[in-house]
Amino acid sequence: MRFLIVTGQSGAGKSRTASTLEDLGYYCVDNLPPELIPQFAQICLATTGRFERVALVSDVRAGRTFDGLLSALNELDSMGCDYTIVYIEASTEAIIKRYKETRRSHPLSKDGTALPEAVEKEKQLLSAVRARSNFIIDTTDLSTAGLRSQLIRLFEDQPQRAMVVNVMSFGFKHGIPLEADLVFDVRFLANPYYIPELRPKTGLAPEVRDFVFSYRQTTEYLQKLEDLLTYTIPLYYEEGKTSLVIAVGCTGGQHRSVAIAKEIGDFVAKRGYPTVVNHRDINHG
Repeated sequence: MRFLIVTGQSGAGKSRTASTLEDLGYYCVDNLPPELIPQFAQICLATTGRFERVALVSDVRAGRTFDGLLSALNELDSMGCDYTIVYIEASTEAIIKRYKETRRSHPLSKDGTALPEAVEKEKQLLSAVRARSNFIIDTTDLSTAGLRSQLIRLFEDQPQRAMVVNVMSFGFKHGIPLEADLVFDVRFLANPYYIPELRPKTGLAPEVRDFVFSYRQTTEYLQKLEDLLTYTIPLYYEEGKTSLVIAVGCTGGQHRSVAIAKEIGDFVAKRGYPTVVNHRDINHG
């Protein structure tokens, strides 16, 4: 079991960290009281295989000091539970700016303490936990995509699995999919619709697929398309996308686009990305 404890300064990005870890398949628990952490760890260990990846967020909301968290960590050590502490921090100036932008109050300023003083006080409270951290991530100049990239690099054994690629076929006469990131128009290819024996079939039928790919233009186009995707898909991943939608369209969405979308889906899946292929308009008459 991989057991992460995410802690750090309020406003530094712990919630964004938890959201990314959740996308990576971690079971995330926010603001669990420190006293319950050892019991929670025991439950996770007892349910063999059910909780393979767990991330707990612990911060100053759980109490004015971190003595409870330090005690919980000592108890985890005595249990022989392997855990990793991920500490999220940012400069005082950055945190003050974020709180002013969101108009939220810092947990330690609710008694009237000025925001700069609250931030510095929290740093002092966190110093012992920071010293025990395995990873310290400074988000001062880090974008959401940059934070995600760091977390994937640190905690995802198969980085490409952090982004799902959805390949869909569609018919232009039914409208372009609004969710599409990339749209490819294959209406220039020879159309099986005009072959009477192929018209009632779809691009999933071997004979329709063979017809579409019997033309040199089709194989050349697909090769160039695969070269483009080989180059661009990793860039989308590095940018921090969790989902990439590739839409392939022909006139009706039943023949050419279906055959090409299936080929693209197979191509992407072989490169290790979780891939979903669907044919939006395949049943439209």
